[in-house]
Amino acid sequence: MSYRTYQKRTAALASAAALAGSAVLMAAPAAQAAVVNVNYQCKTPIGDKSAVSPIDIKSVKSGSGYKLTMSWQKGVSSSPVELGKGAMSPSAVIKVGGADSGTVAVSGPANAAAIPANTPIKISDLSGTYTPKKSGKVTFTAGVLTIKALGTTTTCTPSNDPKPSLTLDVTAAGGGSGSSGSSQSQAGSDSGGELPQTGPEDSAIALGTLGGTVLLAGAAGVLWLTRRHQAVRR
Repeated sequence: MSYRTYQKRTAALASAAALAGSAVLMAAPAAQAAVVNVNYQCKTPIGDKSAVSPIDIKSVKSGSGYKLTMSWQKGVSSSPVELGKGAMSPSAVIKVGGADSGTVAVSGPANAAAIPANTPIKISDLSGTYTPKKSGKVTFTAGVLTIKALGTTTTCTPSNDPKPSLTLDVTAAGGGSGSSGSSQSQAGSDSGGELPQTGPEDSAIALGTLGGTVLLAGAAGVLWLTRRHQAVRR
């Protein structure tokens, strides 16, 4: 084999390895997250109140499902009297749309510190588990928030038809697909058995690692050809 032919073959192998790594990165599954302003209209024991809070929903792959965590960046209601530590218990629902349908119940711990009177109530992060019933792109949107405190119940309902805070490309355990069916998932705060968080960054990192493996394999092939050519020349 001539030296020029050897150079062409080596360059072709390196290019193929680079293209393979790029293809792996481009195949990253879609996952979109956004902080969405939600206008809550609250029915409280002392009358109606309203407040706008940015809502963030994140996901972590857990077994055949996903642990969802719903976060509030601002308080959505207040109390005319001080709420002592542990006096307020929040819960909410996340609406499931897109390829799947239904709701995910999320809940969280009671307030860790006393909340002064007439002060916006900061909701702790609420979590629950979503198990896909259908495969495809699934959306997650803030739903009704419920606050229980001192024997009373406050219900806050989104009034501005908020957009989804999270979109995931999921695969159902049975491989189902389509827009029919529903998903009723349980709330909970147990994080056992979690895998790395799903989303654009983590998917890119994981697949980037795979792409790097492909590139390394290509480089190893180039090195082998180089050594083989040198051995022949000797």
